[in-house]
Amino acid sequence: MINITNLTKNYQNLQVLKGINLTIPKGEMVAIVGASGAGKTTLLQIMGSLDKPDSGNVVINGVDITTLSSQKLAAFRNTQIGFIFQFHQLLPEFTALENVCFPAWIGHQPKVETEQRAMELLDYLGLKERYHHKPSQLSGGEQQRVAVARALINKPAVVFADEPSGNLDSHNADELHRLFLQLQQEFNQTFVIVTHNEQLADSANRKLVMRDGLIVQ
Repeated sequence: MINITNLTKNYQNLQVLKGINLTIPKGEMVAIVGASGAGKTTLLQIMGSLDKPDSGNVVINGVDITTLSSQKLAAFRNTQIGFIFQFHQLLPEFTALENVCFPAWIGHQPKVETEQRAMELLDYLGLKERYHHKPSQLSGGEQQRVAVARALINKPAVVFADEPSGNLDSHNADELHRLFLQLQQEFNQTFVIVTHNEQLADSANRKLVMRDGLIVQ
C-alpha cells in the first residue's frame, strides 16, 4: 500500500535521509524509533506529503505523490492521509465536533453526513458528552482523542502520527496505544508512528530503527 524507493533529503550540507527503501502493506501498524536527529520526523513528513524529497519516490495506493502538483497533492492529502501530532493542533475557537469535521469540510463533503460521521467517531472514542466543548475545556487525553477522530474523518488510507503520546501522562498514553490497536484490528487501519515510547513501539506489528538517515533494523 505504501512503497518508498531510494528516498533522500538534504538540508543545506546535512544529509538527513540517505536512501530509504520501505514497503508497508495495508492494515499494518509500523513504529519508527531512533535517537533525535536520526531522520524519523523528516521521513514521516515526506511520507505524509508535508515535505518533498530531493530524490526518490513515495507511492501510496498506487499514486506517486512525489509527482503531483501542489493542488493535486493537497486533494490527495485531504482524502487519503490522516495526521496525529504530539500537541494535538486543534483549532481553539472550534468545538470538538467542528474540529473533527474540518478536514471533510475542506474537501467539500456534505455537512449533514460529515457531522453524523464525526459524532459516530466521537461516540466510538468515548467523547459523546464532549461534542460542543472547545479544546480548552478538554483534558489532554480528550484533546488527543479528538485529534484521532479528526484524522479518521475522511477514512484515510493511512494515518501518520508524530510522537502522538509524547504530551500525555502515562495513563492517557496507555489509553491511546490501546485505541490505535483497536482501530487497526477493527477497521484494518494502516498506521505509521514515530515515537520514543518503547511500549507503543513494541505493540506495533513492526518496529523500524533509524540511525543517521537510514533504517538499520
